[in-house]
Amino acid sequence: MTLDFTPAARPAPLARRVLAHATTEAGLILRNGEQALLAVVIPVAVLVAGRFFGDRLGLGFQDTAPSVLALAMWSSCLTTLAIATGFERRYNVLERMAATPLGKPGILLGKGLGIAMITVGQVVVLVAIAAGLGWRPVPSAPAFAVAAVTSLLAMGAFAGLALTISGSLRPEATLALANLMYLAGMPLGILLPVARFPEWAQPLVAALPTGALGGSLRAAAHGVALGWPVAVTALWCAGTLTLAWKVFKWTS
Repeated sequence: MTLDFTPAARPAPLARRVLAHATTEAGLILRNGEQALLAVVIPVAVLVAGRFFGDRLGLGFQDTAPSVLALAMWSSCLTTLAIATGFERRYNVLERMAATPLGKPGILLGKGLGIAMITVGQVVVLVAIAAGLGWRPVPSAPAFAVAAVTSLLAMGAFAGLALTISGSLRPEATLALANLMYLAGMPLGILLPVARFPEWAQPLVAALPTGALGGSLRAAAHGVALGWPVAVTALWCAGTLTLAWKVFKWTS
């Protein structure tokens, strides 16, 4: 009998590596108090305020609830991802991880999956709270399917924006720009419908991924499936992810 003592060390399968990285990313983000504020506290506060005071501003709760879901996706996939990635570049975390079997594609896939896991958790919690506050969306399978596709594409677009700025700017600039974009994007279709803007501005807001996402979720709450947000978010998703891949630098 011949014994083979040849080293047979090998990495885990790619899917397992990416999943492990995603769960680690999600856990690290959830331990951060500032990110927990963006992820849970602010959307819940807006949701509760919309339930009791939204009518005074001309926003019924039927539209406020899906708007808050869009806000959660915007905050997590843009601001949270950008800030976390920017400071990882500062401390050369990404450079070291890129030398592991995970590799650069695995890092980006894990980051995307991790932030998607957090966002799905946010949406589940917010839907439960909204239902408890009286939100009753009109059941429609086509509207739900279209809204789900639009949401995935919008999340990809937001993540592409986050990786573009965090992968090309210094961490301090990323922090400032990500927070500024978060605040600026909130009224641009996220919390305010496109129809609330002047006629000349409506096409511009509708062409933004924020306007497309907000419009799709609000329409779905009324049982309506909109097609144009899918096209808008698909274009933004492809464009921002391609740009991020081209400009992303692994060291600051």
